[in-house]
Amino acid sequence: MPRMHPQQSITNYVGVPSVTMAMKKVEKLGGTICAPKTAVPGMGYFAICQDTEGNTFALWEMNQRAK
Repeated sequence: MPRMHPQQSITNYVGVPSVTMAMKKVEKLGGTICAPKTAVPGMGYFAICQDTEGNTFALWEMNQRAK
């Protein structure tokens, strides 16, 4: 997808065994959950997070049963 404006950043996805458990770790370490666990039907789950430095990243869990 092309950038909508020059300041638009990219979002790196980190594969994790469990988005739920990884979200808990993000919060424990001082990060923030920006968008909660969301299903991508038939593919998996993701959540958008922000670290303590203000960097945004996403968590990704493969799960073909996601609904």
